[in-house]
Amino acid sequence: MLHRGQESTDGAGGGELTVPMAWLYAEYIADELLRTGDLMPPTSFEFRAGRDALALTIFLSDTDGELSGIRVVSQLETWLSLTAYDQPWQDWVRERMAGLAAEAIESGAPSPDLDLAEVAWQWLEETELLAPDLNAVPGGGSGIGEDEGPQVWTKAWQLGLPLGHLAIHLF
Repeated sequence: MLHRGQESTDGAGGGELTVPMAWLYAEYIADELLRTGDLMPPTSFEFRAGRDALALTIFLSDTDGELSGIRVVSQLETWLSLTAYDQPWQDWVRERMAGLAAEAIESGAPSPDLDLAEVAWQWLEETELLAPDLNAVPGGGSGIGEDEGPQVWTKAWQLGLPLGHLAIHLF
């Protein structure tokens, strides 16, 4: 398998195709964790938020460039600690992304893994999803179902991160 920094090329037509293997593997692991947890339909925006938040966590926690060779079970505790409620996950993501961007600029090599991670992070930061308002006054209305209760627009990462954390617990 390829590690971050390695390239897979097809050589056809003289051009090179760099395959983002580390990102694709991180996304695959995240997808499998969420599907195993069966927390929401895989076609929902909530699932995408959880998958992207987990994929970023998995991709960015691979500081040795060995993602494609790791055993998922050996990393679960690390991912749980990074996605825990009391951790400044978004700050950690910004710092790791900036560090990887600086490395990519310094090396001068294309970084398709980082490009896809940046797209995921941008979507998670800029997209808001309608979610239950967990800060609403309990018992505010009688006979209101879960889907009919107070809701609030929430950044996708703020919804996806706890879903990803729960999926890791359920794995």
